[in-house]
Amino acid sequence: MTFHGQFAQTCGTDFETFGLQLPRARIRDSFVPTLPSAKGFPVTQLPLADRWYHVTRVDDRITLITEPHVHPIWSANMHLVHGRDADLLIDSGMGIAPLAPVVDAARRDAGKPLILLSTHTHVDHIGAAYEFETRLVHPVEAQAQAAPGRYTLRSADVSDAARAMFARAGYPDLWDVIIDALPSPDYDIDGYTLKPAPATGLVEDGQIIDLGDWQGEILHLPGHSAGQVGLWHEPSGTLFGADAVYDGPLIWDGAGMNVTDYAASLRRVLALPVQVVHGGHDPAFGRDRLQAMCDHYLRLWGV
Repeated sequence: MTFHGQFAQTCGTDFETFGLQLPRARIRDSFVPTLPSAKGFPVTQLPLADRWYHVTRVDDRITLITEPHVHPIWSANMHLVHGRDADLLIDSGMGIAPLAPVVDAARRDAGKPLILLSTHTHVDHIGAAYEFETRLVHPVEAQAQAAPGRYTLRSADVSDAARAMFARAGYPDLWDVIIDALPSPDYDIDGYTLKPAPATGLVEDGQIIDLGDWQGEILHLPGHSAGQVGLWHEPSGTLFGADAVYDGPLIWDGAGMNVTDYAASLRRVLALPVQVVHGGHDPAFGRDRLQAMCDHYLRLWGV
């Protein structure tokens, strides 16, 4: 299967995701009230979503939460890891609709502590971070989560450089707006904002997140983002790969990215006895797929 193929089966297209910070002065000036959406509806006539989040129990330990009505470039995976003493939420999506009630409904015991780990601070990974009391992030990413830039749901504000980056990676053109439905009847597309969510704790490479009967090791995996982290559970061979590795075309040559660091991160995960990867986007996959993907990009980059 091609890099695009597995994701296309799920989403009907073949995009990766990446959150773009927009220049502050350009946000409101270029809004157009009735830009068409991807599905042909004027923005003012977008249909109402039956539910904003999709929740899937992967196994007894992991629940996957996604935002199917967000354009695939910005539709990220959120993984809820169930523990004996605490639960762990890995990333928090776009923050277009309230996430915490959905997470609590998916937990076996919502009275237990809940830890949020932001793998990095692109918009599609920290949108609802402010909803959670305990928020962990790498020190390099902490300032961006505490004081995020301004963002828009209208792709007219995506820079030419970013569009070119997506094209180089093999993605089709963007939709005019990045949602194909509304989360509520009174939702204001132009009112979207990314709220500050200062970290309550910082994580470094090698640190352990302990849920009582499950321990995950923080892996610093720079390249896509300087402070990006993954999480490694050695007993099961499970890697939460964030945007370092997922079953879709990788984004590696944008602002703040470093291909030399990215290559080192891929080599690092290849050296682990990984059995399954839960990426920041796209479906989970196994060891053979991981090897093929990493080999492809290491040859492409030549570093």
